[in-house]
Amino acid sequence: MQFKTLSNGVSIPMLGFGTYRIDNADIPAAIQGALDAGYRHFDCAHIYGNEAAIGKAFKDAGVKREDLFITSKVWNADQGYDKTLAAFEQTLKDLQMDYLDLYLIHWPNEEDFNLTLDTWKALETLYDQGKVKAIGVSNFSEKQLKEVFAMAKVKPMVNQIERHPYKTQVELGKFDEDNDIVNEGYSPIGHGHFILEDPTINKIAKDHNKTAAQVVLRWHIDTGYVIFPKSSKVSRVKENFDIFDFELTADEIEAINGLDKDEHLNYDN
Repeated sequence: MQFKTLSNGVSIPMLGFGTYRIDNADIPAAIQGALDAGYRHFDCAHIYGNEAAIGKAFKDAGVKREDLFITSKVWNADQGYDKTLAAFEQTLKDLQMDYLDLYLIHWPNEEDFNLTLDTWKALETLYDQGKVKAIGVSNFSEKQLKEVFAMAKVKPMVNQIERHPYKTQVELGKFDEDNDIVNEGYSPIGHGHFILEDPTINKIAKDHNKTAAQVVLRWHIDTGYVIFPKSSKVSRVKENFDIFDFELTADEIEAINGLDKDEHLNYDN
């Protein structure tokens, strides 16, 4: 496993397991399968509707809390200072935990960004209270990040954004890096059926004796992104974790970078 260090010194595993759209009935097997494969970083959110099932699955698995890195996010309807604090407590209750490793604002409020700034103040309070080890945002633009910088006591440590070979996010990614914000990429293979058939990626995969998905995930790691692919298939979960025994060359990374179409394949996280 490889790690990134957040601006406050917290270490985050670069490969995690995504929990978006996993049905509650499938959670126990999915979580146990991910743990068995080696995952310890899990990306969750209240809006996914499965945090209570995830919390129970961790309890049943008997895994030590300190061995996990758990992320959750405050949803749009819960933005605002007091509502965010309440939403956080509900997430802790659902996950059966007394702290989170990372808490994010899921989306900026485009119509009332002042509400989002109040939400950020709530995240700072939770951070000051030690209830969360790191705080950050998701789907924020450079402009929106600058507005947060202008009022923040604690700057965002993470920006989670859509990122895959057809949307490489060069400018925003560089802005984040320049401001000590770790980039996280969701939809890392862009729902696969487009990207995993790409001839360039498949040639690189053949050269490394890896799958197209493994090459794309390795590309994220080699370009500094934290990622959390999701699959309900045990074989795919294991395959996605098996990416630390090879590296892409500079030319291969450049070839994948060149596939960028600035194309959104997923607005959901």
